[in-house]
Amino acid sequence: MGRVFVAGSINMDVVATAERHPRIGETVTGDAVLYFPGGKGANQAVAAARLGAPTRLTGRLGKDAFGDELKAFLAAQGVDLSFVQQTSEAHTGTAVITIANADNTIVVIPGANALVSAADVAAPVLAKGDVAVSRFEIPLPSISAFFSRARAAGAPTILNPAPAIEAERDLLDLADILVLNESELGLLAKTELRDTDAAAVFIEAARSLQTKGKTICVTLGKRGVLALVDGKPLIIPGHTVKAIDTTGAGDCFVGAVAAQLATGASIREALDYANSAASICVQRMGAAPSMPTAAEVEAAISTSRPPESGDP
Repeated sequence: MGRVFVAGSINMDVVATAERHPRIGETVTGDAVLYFPGGKGANQAVAAARLGAPTRLTGRLGKDAFGDELKAFLAAQGVDLSFVQQTSEAHTGTAVITIANADNTIVVIPGANALVSAADVAAPVLAKGDVAVSRFEIPLPSISAFFSRARAAGAPTILNPAPAIEAERDLLDLADILVLNESELGLLAKTELRDTDAAAVFIEAARSLQTKGKTICVTLGKRGVLALVDGKPLIIPGHTVKAIDTTGAGDCFVGAVAAQLATGASIREALDYANSAASICVQRMGAAPSMPTAAEVEAAISTSRPPESGDP
């Protein structure tokens, strides 16, 4: 089995829940304030580890209470933290999240995540069969350095270009698999997209980013997943569940894809599995703590699978 190497952010999520989101300039009364381990890098690493993949995370934490708490949590999930450093140069990354009716707004303060360097990502030694994962919550030059090393080792690369920011085409071209939502796709494809657009609209936008051999995967929430694999569109329907908190769903999806590819699964098998994993994640509060185990995903797949011929 290959390993999953994640280079990315580690945050403490400060979550406020309310009946609705405030309008600009408005104050609303909230229901609760909660603290959850998060950060897209940490979330994706926890997802992969809980799903059974040997997982190593590269990143930075502050030398503060949040940093100590996050390090203890990640270690308890089975994530290898050999390449996570605590620094006194900056505070631990923090995300301020408001949740109302299962939808969220997020403000991220990078802190120590902004210090992840090309030297940091050069420390892990990848091999063929491993999977490299990153996203846009650490400096882009560090992601380029990390993916270049992965490519040289023969390890496939997965990029989640979130949060949505402009990126050079050279960086996007280093990703073998691009996983993004409609807003991120719209920014990179330089077109306006809505979550209600027809599948053909997303396919056309995705084609503008596709190069030979690259898989483009667009996560569409309850609508499911749309992907371009070898230039051919693939649609995986969403699961009907009662969503409570969608904060970590995309990260769960990415971590699950990486974990499956590390086992040798095909990209289609990995996407289908990840879609089921994310449907479990949204039914729980929090980001990293909401990631499912392999047993939970297998149970969900079994209950949704149509009975075989001869079954009752």
